[in-house]
Parts: sequence; C-alpha cells; structure tokens
Amino acid sequence: MKKIMMVLALGIVLLLAACSGGDSTSSNSTNNNNSNSNSGTSNSSTDNNNDSENEEKQTVTFWHSMGGGLQEALDSLVDEFNESQDKIQVNAEYQGSYDESLTKFNAVAGTNSAPTIIQTFEIGTMSMINSGNIVPIQDLIDADGYEMSGLEENIINYYSLDGKFYSMPFNSSTPVMYYNKDAFEAAGLDPETPPATYEAIEEASKKIVEANDGIKGFALQAYGWLWEQLLANQGALLLNNDNGRSDTPTEIGWTEEEGKSILEWVKRMVEDETFANYGTNGDNMVAGFLAGDVAMFLQSSASARNVIDNAPFEVGIAFLPHPENKERAGVVIGGASLWLIDEKPEEETKAAWEFMKFLQTPEVQAKWHVGTGYFAINPDAYNEEVVKDAWAEKPQLSVTVEQLQATKSSFATQGALMDMLPQGRKVMESALETIYNGGDIDATYTDAVAQFNRAIEQANRARGN
Repeated sequence: MKKIMMVLALGIVLLLAACSGGDSTSSNSTNNNNSNSNSGTSNSSTDNNNDSENEEKQTVTFWHSMGGGLQEALDSLVDEFNESQDKIQVNAEYQGSYDESLTKFNAVAGTNSAPTIIQTFEIGTMSMINSGNIVPIQDLIDADGYEMSGLEENIINYYSLDGKFYSMPFNSSTPVMYYNKDAFEAAGLDPETPPATYEAIEEASKKIVEANDGIKGFALQAYGWLWEQLLANQGALLLNNDNGRSDTPTEIGWTEEEGKSILEWVKRMVEDETFANYGTNGDNMVAGFLAGDVAMFLQSSASARNVIDNAPFEVGIAFLPHPENKERAGVVIGGASLWLIDEKPEEETKAAWEFMKFLQTPEVQAKWHVGTGYFAINPDAYNEEVVKDAWAEKPQLSVTVEQLQATKSSFATQGALMDMLPQGRKVMESALETIYNGGDIDATYTDAVAQFNRAIEQANRARGN
C-alpha cells in the first residue's frame, strides 16, 4: 500500500511541477526554475497582433520563465494590462528555465533581438548588474517620483544595493516547514504547536517514528538555497563584507559554529534513523510527504497551496527552524525580479516601466498571490477580498506571510550578492549529501569551506579583483 501511495503521490507532484514553480530551486525540486513543464514560446495577447490598431502601439517584449499554471496566471495579467489601455502592447515570451533564459539573453544582449524586460532569479542579481546590459529601475523611480517604500520591505531589501534599486521584485517566496498534523496527533504532539528549533524537531521526529509505522520524522532536501536560509535564520552571513553588500566578498561569512550546527543537526537525525534522505530530489521529497512517508520537510512557501490541496491529511505550515541557542532572525527572499534592458528606445523603456508599475498594484498582486502562492510585493494586496477569502479557506497560507513580515532586516536576511552563488550552492548540496550518507562532520565541513572560498576567489580573479 505504501508503494502505491508513493507512486500516486509522485504522479501528483510531477503534475504540480507542470503547474507550479518559480524559485531558484535545484533541478529536482517541484519549485524548480518554473520551466521544465513547458517547451516552446508563449506569446500572451499576440493573437490579435495583426490588427492595424496594434501597429500604433508601443511593443514591449517580456522574457519570462513561468511554466505551466504560472504561465497561465502571468498571461492573464499581461492580457489584463494590454486590455486596460491602448498605447502599449506587452508580448510575454516563455524562454525556459532561468538558466536557459539567461543563456539566450547573453547571446543577443546588445542587439535588436534582446527583450525589453527579462525575468531573472535572485542569485543572478550581481551577474545582471555586472553585465552592463541593464537600466537600473532607480533611474525610472527617480524620473517618475515612484514610491518604493509602500512595497514589502523584506522583499525589496534584497534588490536594493547601496540604496539603489536595480530591478523590480516580482515572484517572491521563502522556505517554510510543512508538517503532517495527523502524524503529530498520533504521536501525542500538539498539531497546533509545531517545533520551532532544531532540537525540538529532533524530539518530535523520535516520537513520530515511534508512534507511526513506516514514517520518518524529517526531511531536508540537499539544496543550497535551504542552506543559505538556515544560516540567515541564525543571523549568519553567507559571505563576508556584509554578504557582499558593503564590498566585494573575499571569503565565507559564517562561523564554524554556525555552519556545523546545521550539519550536526542533520547528522544526529541520520544516526537516530528519524531522517528521510531524498538527496537533491525535491520532487521525491514532496511525494514522500504526500504519501505519508515523512512527517516534516522544508520547502518554498510557493508550494503551499498545492501541498495543502493534494495531501490526504491535514497539513500544517510553520516558520523555518533555528538552533535552540540562537534567536530566530528570519528568512531571505527567493524567486525572481524583472530587469529593464539597456539600449532600447526611450519610449520602449518608459512603456516597460508602466507595465512594471501595473504589476505592483494591490489588485494585480492579490490575483498573483492567490493564483500562484507567491507573496504579494505590495502588502496592500492582503486587504483585497480575494486574498481574505483564500486565507479563510486555507489559513495556513497566512503563516508564510507572517514569517516574512516578522523577519528582522539585517545583512543576513537581506541575502548575499555575488555572481558565484550558483557554484556555492552546488558545493553545499554536495556537503549535505555527504552527511546524509554517513560522512564525517569535520572532514566534510573543512572541504566544503575550502571549495566555497575557492569559488569566491575564482570569481574575483575572473573580474580582475
């Protein structure tokens, strides 16, 4: 029966992967790069482009990486904008994953084939800034007198460098802990009081394994984004020099205690046989949760609606855990933002800016939040009736927003900026997998730090620093 449930759950997850996504997650995660579900290009609202009326409109080409259901939600917003006025025509074109889209962009940057707007994941921020191919949105903010302070502080903080905004946040999320309330009740645990610390998760996992046949207590995908989040929630930096925000990073920013605390936590659960090892495969981890094979796991808040809808038990959502000896600092924003591309006619850039502003209105952000699970960039969206109705139906959804808004703004929770972050994530994923498979803490940690610092050094050398 367990095997049948796992197969059914994996089928659901694969279906969800075609209808959800969006964070800068690894290639095996249900929230992975949004693109594996759809090939080819979607041009929203281009079926009517033969109209002579459209020939008079200013065209804006918008490259994005929203696949499946996210693409449908995005196309709906683009259609709404195009129909709301008669001066601008936005053509939304799906380009595959963030990595695939960036590869295509780099091939056409500086030519007439480059888009007006491109959606890029958060760890591509420094690469875009260093490319010399973008127009900082601060230029448009200043010229237009646009007020960014009304947007969600803990989201826009990531995209601000030295008080200057380079891109407009769009699809944003953070990790949360999902848990099986039924498994908690069977273990004599209070399903309304989920564990908040590493140590409490360990104890809860032991009780869950003892009380529930064939179920593990906890799973953590070997994914560099989650490593960064667990560091930030301790108030720890990923990179030195204030996470690369005061100067170019030269080495890691976390201490040995902060880094080893994560590895030691997982190692203890592996040895207690309460840990479910799914390696880097986020799809299998979510499928395992839905099949009742594991009671708790960490994943993007953007998965919330789909996990709740497809679980055959009551799902709880809780804040990201932290070590018992550290206060909770909060989370770093994940997802992507929208970039204006340089060397476009002034009218085209202005038209793109109008579209960006439209996307930040409360009404539009409310639809985006409810339709996708991503945060509303404009917090006024949470006062819209469509959001209130969604939260009344699924109160767990509000927990994701509460965690974001409770985050303490600091260099740790603003997130790291450097163009080597994708390589750094791979290093930590390998380290986590080594621990999952019984590796030694000291040797694994020492090797990971050396590799991470080497990636920083190589990135600096490549830029002539």
